[in-house]
Amino acid sequence: MLPGPKSVAEPHKELRFTRSAQGRQFFLLAAAFTTLAIFLAAAAFTPGLEFPLWWSVLPLLPAIGLFYLAYRCVRFAYLLLTPLGVEIFPFTNSRKNLQIIYWSEIAHAEVSPDRSLLILHFNQEQTSGIKASLRPLAATQRPLLARAIEGRMAERPEPSSPVA
Repeated sequence: MLPGPKSVAEPHKELRFTRSAQGRQFFLLAAAFTTLAIFLAAAAFTPGLEFPLWWSVLPLLPAIGLFYLAYRCVRFAYLLLTPLGVEIFPFTNSRKNLQIIYWSEIAHAEVSPDRSLLILHFNQEQTSGIKASLRPLAATQRPLLARAIEGRMAERPEPSSPVA
């Protein structure tokens, strides 16, 4: 039907997090539009109602688009943790706007206490960096991401302190 992600050379070294929470919302909206189309079709065949049947096709158009968005959200990655770094895929134009943040660029990484943000700091003073929302991830995936980030940061050598 639709091409999936390309195979990875070493998939055991990569953690993939999808937009499954967003996908669920799009799927529910698509199901609601499909249900509306079914009710409109049934109303067209109800005696006493002069209702055009073609109106039942109108909700199917957004339903198809929403099913496609739900598929894309669940199938393709939002965040990848690789041996090179963190890859953040935007919702649109992911090939063009992909962000790769190498582990060597990250001074400190953390997940916010409410597990809604991934915070990547580029310096020890924590004055520059990136904040990525974790709301597109399912709630069950967020603790796993937090544990993976904490584990990766624990592997890093401590920065050397200046000699006085």
